[in-house]
Parts: sequence; C-alpha cells; structure tokens
Amino acid sequence: MTTYGVLGVGSIAAAIVTGLCEGVGDPPDVVLSPRNAERSAGLAARFPSVRVADDNQAVVDAADVVVVCLLPTDAADVLAGLTFRADHAVLSAVAELHLAGLAAVVAPATDVALVTPLPAVATRSGATPVHPGTPAATGLFDRLGGSLVLDSELAYESIGAASATVAAYFRYLGTIAGWLEDRGIPGDEARRYVADTFAALAGELSTPHADFDALAAAHATPGGLNEQLARDLTEAGAYDAVRAGLDRVLARIAPN
Repeated sequence: MTTYGVLGVGSIAAAIVTGLCEGVGDPPDVVLSPRNAERSAGLAARFPSVRVADDNQAVVDAADVVVVCLLPTDAADVLAGLTFRADHAVLSAVAELHLAGLAAVVAPATDVALVTPLPAVATRSGATPVHPGTPAATGLFDRLGGSLVLDSELAYESIGAASATVAAYFRYLGTIAGWLEDRGIPGDEARRYVADTFAALAGELSTPHADFDALAAAHATPGGLNEQLARDLTEAGAYDAVRAGLDRVLARIAPN
C-alpha cells in the first residue's frame, strides 16, 4: 500500500489526512512533518496509521508519494533543502509553485503534479483539480471525492483563480446581513437569516450538471424583486468586475 508523506500540516493537509483515515477500514500509512507540532500530534493521536517524523527529510525518505502543503513563501526553500528519489511521486498544493518550478526542486523525481484540494476532502466529497492526471494524483484524490483532471496548466491555474472567490462570496453575504442590521434587525438574527437562506439553496447545486443561468432564471420571476436586483447589479458592472478580478488573480498566479 502507498505510504503518503505530508510536508506542512496546515488545515488542508489535515483535511487530506482525515479523508484518508477517518472511517476507513484499511487506511494508508501517513507520515507527517513536525511543522505545526500540535496539529501533527493531534492527527497522529486520532489515527493509528499516522505518525510524525523527526524532520522533513525523514518524511520524504519514508514516503512513496510526497504531498507538499507548505506555505508559498517557504515551499521553494524547504524543497530545495531536501533529497528526493527518482521513484518518488510529488504532489504540490502550493499556490504559485508552477509545474516546471516543482520539477526543478524535486529532481531527480519526475513524477510530479499540481493539486488544489479543498476542505471537503476531509469528508471525501467534491472533486480536486489535478494537473497532470498522474496515477499518484488521481490515486490519492479519487479516494477523497474524485479528481478533476485538467490537461493544461492554464486550465489548472484558472481553477485556482476561481477558488479566490470564496472570501468575496462571504463578503457578499455579510453585506446583505449588514444592510438588514442597519434597518433594525439584530446582527445575529440578520446573519442567521442570510446564512439559512443561502444554505437552503445548496441542494440546487448538487446535481451533476448545475446550470447557473437556468437557476438564476428560475429565481428571477419577470417583474419580481430578484429580477430587479440582478438587473441593477448587471447595470452597475458587478459581474464584469468579478471577471476582471479573476483575470487579475490569474495574471498573478499563471506561469510567465
């Protein structure tokens, strides 16, 4: 069975480990770096197949597949200080570390891929973008909810740019709640109402081929209030601003 080594144990790494081990009859061996000692120790205490290595090199030495979850500011230097084997597979979840750069710092390993796991991997739900679709990448994420294989680095980086919309989404909800609060509704009740409203819509997104235009039309009764606000936002350029913002994020993260 494949042994996974995880470099950097932040929230995404913890989600990967949880998805691999929680409620699984025969979980794989997982070796964690000692970075974020409290979280690493907690995962090792929860799952018998997980252990914490003495240092990053010990993680690499013990692993068949190395999953890199380091901070972007640290990743290149940390990886450059490690010795990889030619038979290693290396998966990087590090933003702004491109495929060529990854391959250069983990040589002589050549089996490399970029991955963008989200917290949903902890419950083995939701597909993870991978590029390219190597056996190591799909082998890991198919067991964590599925793999979204992308054939070009531009397509992969575009998915990464799209993931930058989450904070803006919550700001949108917060703006609605704040507007309600300004009109006399207690803040906690306003936030609960907005959260419940949008949470109730989540089921409409669970179909395999969600059609956003069709969903928008279904909620925009001609002459109704939803139609009015959607039209106002369109005329104000709100949706054009989203596209322009995504273009700027992509320009930041895409290879030169």
